[in-house]
Amino acid sequence: MKCLVAVKQVVDPYVNIRINSNNTAVETSNIKMAMNPFDEIAMEEALRQKEAGIISSITAVSIGSTSVQETLRQALARGADAAILVATDQTLTPLNIAKILAVLAKQQQIQLVMLGKQAIDDDCNQTGQMLAALLGWAQGTFCSSIKINAAEQTITVARETDYGLETLQLRLPAVITTDLRLNEPRYISLPNVMQAKRKPLTTINLDSLSVQIHSELQTLKVAAPPQRKAGIIVPSVTELLHKLRHEALVI
Repeated sequence: MKCLVAVKQVVDPYVNIRINSNNTAVETSNIKMAMNPFDEIAMEEALRQKEAGIISSITAVSIGSTSVQETLRQALARGADAAILVATDQTLTPLNIAKILAVLAKQQQIQLVMLGKQAIDDDCNQTGQMLAALLGWAQGTFCSSIKINAAEQTITVARETDYGLETLQLRLPAVITTDLRLNEPRYISLPNVMQAKRKPLTTINLDSLSVQIHSELQTLKVAAPPQRKAGIIVPSVTELLHKLRHEALVI
C-alpha cells in the first residue's frame, strides 16, 4: 500500500508571531519555520503503519517556495521514502491545495493519503475533506485511533467529535486527517538527518500539473488580537458576584 503524507511549512509554534508591515499576513521573513504539528502526527502514523508491514512506501508532499524543501527534508529524516515539492510562490486556498493533492495521488497511484486535521497558521480544517470529495474516496477526520486491515482493504478509525468518540470503518482508498491524541511524533536523530540528504526529493512546477487555480478567498486585513485588561483580585465572593453582575454584565 502506497501512502502520501501532505506536510505544510508553518511558523515554528514556539516563535512569537508578528503581523507584517502591510497588515496582510503573518511575518515569515527571517523567521524560524517548522512542519505543521498535526502533519508531524500524520507522518508518524504512516511510519508506524510501515513498520507494521502494512504500508509499503511513504511519499511526503508539500507546496510552496524552495524554502519548503527544509520541511520535506525533515519528513525524509523522520522516515519517508521520497518527497515531492510542488513549487509555487502563490498563496493557495484549501480547495486549490486539495486539487493539487488529488492530481498527485492519481499520478503516484496512492491508496492512502494522510495529513493533519488542520494547519496551525490558518486553522482552516478543510483540505482533507475537499481532497476526499474530489477523489471520491472514503474519509476519516480528526482521527485519534487508526487500525488498517490490509487483507480486507478496510480502515477502522476512532474520530473525536463534540459528542465523544465515533468509530467508523472505511473502505480503501481513503483520506485520513489526524488529531493530537493519535500518537507522539518521534525524535529525529542526527544519522537520520544525514541519510535524508541521499533520499530523492523531486521538484515539480505547479504549472506542469495542469490544475486550474482559482482564488476563492481574499484576505482584507490581518491584525493582532487586542491586549487583555489586567485582572484584579477581589476579597470576597460577594464582591466577585457584584462585579460580574453590575460591571462585567455577564450574570
